[in-house]
Amino acid sequence: MTELHLHNLTFERQGFSLELSTVLPKGSRTLLVGASGAGKSTLLSLLAGFLMPKRGQIVWEGRNIEDLPPQKRPLTLLFQDHNLFPHLSAWNNVALGLKPSLKVNAEEKDKIQDILEKVGIYTLRERYPHELSGGERQRVALARSLLRETPLLLLDEPLGPLGPGLRKDMLDLLSTVCDEFQLTLILTTHQPEEAMSLTDHMLFLEEGKIIEEGKPLHLLKAPTHPLLRAYLGNRSV
Repeated sequence: MTELHLHNLTFERQGFSLELSTVLPKGSRTLLVGASGAGKSTLLSLLAGFLMPKRGQIVWEGRNIEDLPPQKRPLTLLFQDHNLFPHLSAWNNVALGLKPSLKVNAEEKDKIQDILEKVGIYTLRERYPHELSGGERQRVALARSLLRETPLLLLDEPLGPLGPGLRKDMLDLLSTVCDEFQLTLILTTHQPEEAMSLTDHMLFLEEGKIIEEGKPLHLLKAPTHPLLRAYLGNRSV
């Protein structure tokens, strides 16, 4: 089974509950859509192991992973705020993806250089986070995530702090790296129309449940469910 299978995944905390089931094929690119508090970040945190489900299963390629600690799961979760260390250069922030000690050998140095070149920031390798733009910091964080070589990439509002031009650049970059590294992608965004060209699947969440599921182009251009129509409002998609 080359897929991510969520079976009756259930989580409860402080009046909020999430319960859903779905199957996402390996190599798919899924857009998570929903209002703030709908459960998008909660779902990503459950997948990453930062939250534990009350019940249910998370199965990747036929293997249950819901009991594994975060560092043992075949995925990387990248948050909007990058999680870069301000006292480390771009190079060393990326190197952390390989060695927390930063003591990398020649082969590992080649890998770091290669990934920095792929995301277009090798020339900025000696700069510190405060010397980089928002888009450049996001590329550093993405490079570190790719260096871990996990097949699942989870992105929580990766485009949030970026301007329109940089958002398009980041979407193009994500499409390129997903193809090259054969990644299964799940991302959240409050601007779903921007991610239509990147994604091939969409989940619309409301109060911790999947309300609509299908092709982003179809669901966003011709929404039929009243809750999805209300969420999209009068946007021109």
